[in-house]
Amino acid sequence: SLINYAFLMGINQSNFNDLKSEDVQGMLALTDDGLYVSGKGNLMAQFPEALEQLFAQFHGTIIALHCEDERMIEENIERAKLEYGEEIPFYLHGALRSAEACYQASKRCIDLAMRTGGRFHLLHVTSGIETTLLNNQVPLEEKRITAEVCVQNLLFCDEDYHKLGRKIKWNPSIKTADDRAQLWEALLDNRIDIITTDHAPHAWEEKLGHYTQSMSGAPMIQHALPVMLDFVQQGKLSIERVVEKMAHNPAILYQIQDRGFIREGYFADLVLVDMHQKDTITAENILYKCGWSPLEGMTLNSRVLKTWVNGHLLFDQGKWNDSRLGHPLLKMGFESDSYLQ
Repeated sequence: SLINYAFLMGINQSNFNDLKSEDVQGMLALTDDGLYVSGKGNLMAQFPEALEQLFAQFHGTIIALHCEDERMIEENIERAKLEYGEEIPFYLHGALRSAEACYQASKRCIDLAMRTGGRFHLLHVTSGIETTLLNNQVPLEEKRITAEVCVQNLLFCDEDYHKLGRKIKWNPSIKTADDRAQLWEALLDNRIDIITTDHAPHAWEEKLGHYTQSMSGAPMIQHALPVMLDFVQQGKLSIERVVEKMAHNPAILYQIQDRGFIREGYFADLVLVDMHQKDTITAENILYKCGWSPLEGMTLNSRVLKTWVNGHLLFDQGKWNDSRLGHPLLKMGFESDSYLQ
């Protein structure tokens, strides 16, 4: 890997009993995210008894979960099939993977975390109603329940399905303009703690086919920062808040050692951005191996010029220096990457 990396251990209701506390101490978190693509029934929110045991067993470890009620979603999709057959319109995605399905699963997990004192992180919040479950009454360092929002959910809404369709088919889904507004409100008042991407670079062939055949997810990492800097130029938030939500807070939340701040003794993970150089996204300048982006055709108002990883100038205006590889991100209190061996 040319960039720094860390592993989150994948869990479901059938495998976490095999884990011991020493197995997960160096992991930044345990998660069920992404496991739904390997089959139904892999989301921990569906199994409250197992989830309660998980919170109690790994009391000090972040449990980061994808929260949707699979049964509600399956019922919605079956009703849509009765009406549309295999030709379910992509613009229904936000309604089929509904705000209510997200809310019920998120509330279930938060209630269990509060009851057990577990450390819970709510992955990729997509609905306004979920933000009512979150609080900003204590500093991030003291929170036992934290949450994130993805760049695409701050950018798109259900009105964009008519133009972009499968390109913005994510799970959880992009929802209404009102949901988007409430996500912004929760981000700015610190109920939502970090900004992420849920980067899922499916090959375009995997996105094709009918609604139920098209894989959910899209690439987003390359343009996440310039998109947020566009919002800075629009006056929606300050550049300091972007740095806080995308650099400082992730390091605090996951207790990542010597990262996330420009400080003496910390690793020099830096980016140089020209805030006045426009960048139109085309198939020719996309860096993803999958070769596409839901942002194609969009012109952003800033451009990343240089990127340093651990003090090494890795990317310099389109040129790469791959003579050094990235490092494992270490959790505070751990002096080696032995857990990665």
